[in-house]
Amino acid sequence: MMTVRAKKHLGQHFLTDESVAQRIADTLTLNGYKKVLEIGPGMGVLTKYLLEKPIETFVVEIDTESVDYLEKNYQKLHGHIIAKDFLKYNINEVFQQEPFAIIGNFPYNISTQIVFKTLEMRNQIPEFSGMFQKEVAQRICEKKGSKVYGILSVLTQAFYEAEYLFTVNEDVFNPPPKVKSGVLRLIRKPNYQLPCDEKLFFAVVKQAFNQRRKTMRNSLKSMIHSDNLKEDSIFDLRPEQLSVEQFIELTQKIAADGV
Repeated sequence: MMTVRAKKHLGQHFLTDESVAQRIADTLTLNGYKKVLEIGPGMGVLTKYLLEKPIETFVVEIDTESVDYLEKNYQKLHGHIIAKDFLKYNINEVFQQEPFAIIGNFPYNISTQIVFKTLEMRNQIPEFSGMFQKEVAQRICEKKGSKVYGILSVLTQAFYEAEYLFTVNEDVFNPPPKVKSGVLRLIRKPNYQLPCDEKLFFAVVKQAFNQRRKTMRNSLKSMIHSDNLKEDSIFDLRPEQLSVEQFIELTQKIAADGV
């Protein structure tokens, strides 16, 4: 039987454990959408379990060898294989603004970029689940007060409820990665429009964590105009001490200060 060679430049580590694949497929709640997009299906170990579910499954795959394999081995995928780079492709050429979930055993080298593209498309993506390098999955789900709580944590949790589900060992992949993996699920919040200027919110969060050892007063000094705002006690804190809600509050204060 034809197999696909894992390519290092694509960050491919093919999952070989069927039970793990089924567990990942079963993270989907199937609430609020009728379609799911799997990113980087490889030889379809996860795909086969998605195809058993009452949902229309699409896959997006950049590797032509994997695309050939999927076309030959998964009849149900005919017309549902997108041979493109997810990060560069306008997925609405297929989904036409309809809601869809995202799932996958994501290549570690582009996993955070996949999350950022999901945040950009959050109006269409009510649910997201899949496998990351363990440390990245933990960072996305971490709460304030932790050393690994950062930009990815705050921006993701502003719009989604993030839950770390389970850890996966190295030996269930071919070739085995050098690190453990972690599976998470993101479920979009009912109110996923922020009560502040969203561009400013993103800018505040990124600037604060880019100098995470400094207090907010020092890291955000270019954004603070009035002496009154400088005296606000929230600026005594370091970024990892602020919750998502406090970052929203801070953004509102900076916006009002600039008026």
